[in-house]
Amino acid sequence: MGSWVADVESKLESKAAGFVKENRLPGASVGVIRGDDLAWAAGIGFAEVASRRTPDPATLYRVASITKTFTGTAIMQLRDEGLLHLDDPAVKHVPELRDASSPFGEIEHVTIRRMLSHESGFVSEPPGTDWSTPSYEGVAERNLARVAEMGTRIPPNLQQKYSNVAYQLLGEIVARLSGTPYPEYVRANILEPLGMMGSGFDPVPEELLRRRATGYASRLFSDELDLASTDLTVWAEGGLWSSVDDLARWMSFQFREDGGVRDGSQVLAGSSLKEMHQARYLGDEAWTEAWCISWYAVRKDDVIWVQHSGGLHGFVTNICFDPKEKVGAIVLFNGVGEASDLAMELGKIARDAIKEAAPKIEQPAPTPEAFRPLLGLYIQLEFGELLRVEWRDGKLMVVDESNDKWRPILTPTANPDEFLIEPGVRESGELAVFRRLPDGRVASMFLAAGTYARLDPVS
Repeated sequence: MGSWVADVESKLESKAAGFVKENRLPGASVGVIRGDDLAWAAGIGFAEVASRRTPDPATLYRVASITKTFTGTAIMQLRDEGLLHLDDPAVKHVPELRDASSPFGEIEHVTIRRMLSHESGFVSEPPGTDWSTPSYEGVAERNLARVAEMGTRIPPNLQQKYSNVAYQLLGEIVARLSGTPYPEYVRANILEPLGMMGSGFDPVPEELLRRRATGYASRLFSDELDLASTDLTVWAEGGLWSSVDDLARWMSFQFREDGGVRDGSQVLAGSSLKEMHQARYLGDEAWTEAWCISWYAVRKDDVIWVQHSGGLHGFVTNICFDPKEKVGAIVLFNGVGEASDLAMELGKIARDAIKEAAPKIEQPAPTPEAFRPLLGLYIQLEFGELLRVEWRDGKLMVVDESNDKWRPILTPTANPDEFLIEPGVRESGELAVFRRLPDGRVASMFLAAGTYARLDPVS
């Protein structure tokens, strides 16, 4: 446990316990993550009221729609393998969708990318859904047999329209392209490489059954608690059982945007991970919410929390994190309450404590010898624009002193004088090319669309 956690441990526990009591919840498992560590965790109340069993970080909860972040990751894995494109029409991989209703244009407008970000306009639930019963069909094959009852209900890209059935179909795409049932694919390609051995889908293995929390309905008219119905078949859209221990591993993985290519526990390339976290469109007029690929982001007190919530009968959950500070929180209820509110409050306590703690000073990475001749001042003569090429924080980048939000990062290519500009700036995907004099000295840099002359110091 870091010293910053020790300083705020009582505050975290008081906030979580107070929230559970005030909202009349049976219990909760909560945790705070910093980098690769589950820095703090607590079990509050009861995982099962009748036996007075208390929760702990290993207690299993149905995390519901947090499952969608795993489904999106599986889709991105297949994209990176070249088995699909995000802008593929879903009908390309699920031909049965040809018979879905599409009053706002061709069914090809329902693309994988739009489904991932809930902007396809596709119907929210499978035919015959009634959550109050509950009645829900979680088997994609049966819903595709009624595909004429599904389709778009509003034009694509008009607004956020949350769709469980769209994610069910994304799970079907995962199964068809991988040749593996969705739960098995997620277990083999995400859960096991990350060490999430306590997570899984129904039927939960026998050794995990005793770790499950009991889900309860909300308390409306008295303190009595009624058991919630958990007899639902749900997969890619919300069927995962998991714990604070395992979700801490999932969240720590989200911090590996600079982790490089997919390999072992780096279950998705860092660049693709970062792509998932980036906001695609605003979700409200106040500009406080935005939707990403399988995630959404909330701006609160000038901090952007990337997150996802989940809710199924008897369980409400949330995980949220700040990818810049590599800190986040997990909140799992076996009752009904606003888990996202508590998660962001716990995350804020931890983030503030980390920001106030003394910074860790580390030895910077040495400058690669091949980059040394490139470093220095460059000027565009027509406009007098002055740039610096620097080796900073382990990366080769272009710095404009007048614009600290514009920092193109240069990635080496096979040509030692050509660099690809990383995503995040207007010039992304284009080249920075260094040109040399006959004697080998660097004379200029062509950056995307303009040439900057190198300024050598006068001896």
